[in-house]
Amino acid sequence: MNRKNGVIPWLVAKIALPLLLVLAVNVSAMAAPDAAGTAPKPPTEAAAVQAKSDAPDAKAKTNRLESAIQEAIEAGKVKPEAEPGLLGIPGAPKVNPILALLWAVWVGWVFSTVGAFGGVLAAVGHVTVFGLGNYAASFGKTLKLNKLVTDSLRVSNQWLVGTSALVSSIKWATMGRIVLPMGVALGVGSLAGSILIPWLTAGKVDLKAYQGYFGVFVLVLGCYLYYETTPGARAKKKLAAAAAKAFEESSKGHDASAGRVKLVSISLSRVVFTFCGVEFSFNTALPVIGGFLIAAVASFLGVGGGFLLVPFLTSISQLPMYLAAGTSAFAVLVGMVTSITTFMFGGTPVYWPLVGLELVGIVVGSWIGPMTAKYLSDAWLKRFFILLAFVVGIDYFMNGFFHIDIWKIIGGLFGR
Repeated sequence: MNRKNGVIPWLVAKIALPLLLVLAVNVSAMAAPDAAGTAPKPPTEAAAVQAKSDAPDAKAKTNRLESAIQEAIEAGKVKPEAEPGLLGIPGAPKVNPILALLWAVWVGWVFSTVGAFGGVLAAVGHVTVFGLGNYAASFGKTLKLNKLVTDSLRVSNQWLVGTSALVSSIKWATMGRIVLPMGVALGVGSLAGSILIPWLTAGKVDLKAYQGYFGVFVLVLGCYLYYETTPGARAKKKLAAAAAKAFEESSKGHDASAGRVKLVSISLSRVVFTFCGVEFSFNTALPVIGGFLIAAVASFLGVGGGFLLVPFLTSISQLPMYLAAGTSAFAVLVGMVTSITTFMFGGTPVYWPLVGLELVGIVVGSWIGPMTAKYLSDAWLKRFFILLAFVVGIDYFMNGFFHIDIWKIIGGLFGR
């Protein structure tokens, strides 16, 4: 790699690695005793009084979890003598470690390949595949443990996506397929949204409401992406189509230098760059505004926001999917660091025996994704995106707002 081509990877590393360090410091500072999987002791009245006078940042997470468990015990929803599971809660589910690892590899591969849907799949894994959603919902809307587990799932999703974003951003940068000025502008805009929404909603959203809203956003996204495949919509994106075709041709000929982003000019108001001989430009204010709105939605849903960033990049900015994935991953990284920090300083616990294992799978999948993406066509990636959006959106919308399990109905039709 020559010196010019090495500038972007160097910049990504300079920005991404300090962000990772911030997360590592936060984890070490806020790690709670429940991470080892032992059940927290119910707080006594004296301990509760003492907790109020102690430093809130150091003890907020433990006190919030202990209080929620004690409330559930008094309501008869938790048996204190039961074996601890998720978050050290007595009687909580235990996730199969092999399933968790394999699902995390899948999440990392999908996110690093298309720059989106990592958070959506992480949420599907935690809520549906691992059965943690039904567990949270079993506490009803009144008990604090419902909302606490929901918040924990939200921030756990973001840990997976943030790690995938870090790994894949570095990998995409070495391949020259990140529009760094676009990613930085989106990241700047995401800071406010990633701080504001966790601060406003932590401890206020129960599992079913979260699931329903999650389904609405994903379903709307699926409809929009389907529209993007129509002839009228495709005709409006000639630049992206031309660049995608040129990249696919260069990949067949193993011309690595052709498929790299080359900056032409940068100013406060406009950035111009080329990819595979096709020139692109954008107004810098647009991604800043878009980054704020997307980060606000993503923080509420507990996902990375790539499922909104990719349509923004491919539709409004007209980037081909081959650039949207890496640019989206870099923008997601900035938002995830901010949102995770806000959630965790607000006292949201993370179950590290599960999440730590998942992070290993995320790293593996995220490293493989960018290397396999060139073998998938731009059209195939979009079709995959649409199918995923409709399946997840309909299921979560019906289950969250109407308590209708689509998969149980389908299973009943086939006699299962």
